[in-house]
Amino acid sequence: MPRFFVDTPLAVTDGDIALPPGAARHVQVLRLQPGDALTLFDGSGPEWQAEVTAMGRSEVRVRLLTAERPQRELARAVTLAVVMPANDRMDFLVEKATELGAAAIQPLMSERSVLRLNGERADKKRAHWQGVAVAAAEQSGRTVPTRIEPVQTLAAWLAALPDRDDEWRGLLSPRATGPVAAFPQQRALFLSGPEGGLNDAEEDAARTRGFVPVTLGPRVLRADTAPLAVLSWLSLT
Repeated sequence: MPRFFVDTPLAVTDGDIALPPGAARHVQVLRLQPGDALTLFDGSGPEWQAEVTAMGRSEVRVRLLTAERPQRELARAVTLAVVMPANDRMDFLVEKATELGAAAIQPLMSERSVLRLNGERADKKRAHWQGVAVAAAEQSGRTVPTRIEPVQTLAAWLAALPDRDDEWRGLLSPRATGPVAAFPQQRALFLSGPEGGLNDAEEDAARTRGFVPVTLGPRVLRADTAPLAVLSWLSLT
């Protein structure tokens, strides 16, 4: 059954709505007809079974039928703080992290960053990555798309990071000796560096904010592979 994200709160509607332009275009491309079934979600948790009631050139209307609360999210709220990999690898990371259940992704820039963004360019990239996350949520069955945070420098982000007793923090480091192990907190924050890794000063700064250095094994993983590997491990624990 076709499944679409809508940026309209569905719980407050009267049951019959006009789809936002993005979702409407998808319905038109699929050539759905009145009476055809589809699933909608707005990112708040539930999803709605619905049916098309009218198809027009510029408007598609649907009727909401029943709401359900499927349990497809990770048991923990996991944020990946990643120094952005170059080229299209960030797109890949966002897509797969959404499929694997990440609650949020924090894009960062460090001293060894290849990709550097600021101003309008950073805002456009963030909007693009949020679209990638929404598409991945539609495909994977998630009801809450991964949230993409504004791009920041690593130094500024660490300086503003609040202390939290309910959050476990891990630093993915090729220089670490201890593996990722079980932890009791229901929130987790993992920091992963760029190609070439974080420098010593950056790792030291992360440690002062409560990050525990951990290794993912003897092999050297790419900047877009390491955070996905730890997310896969968390989804199975």
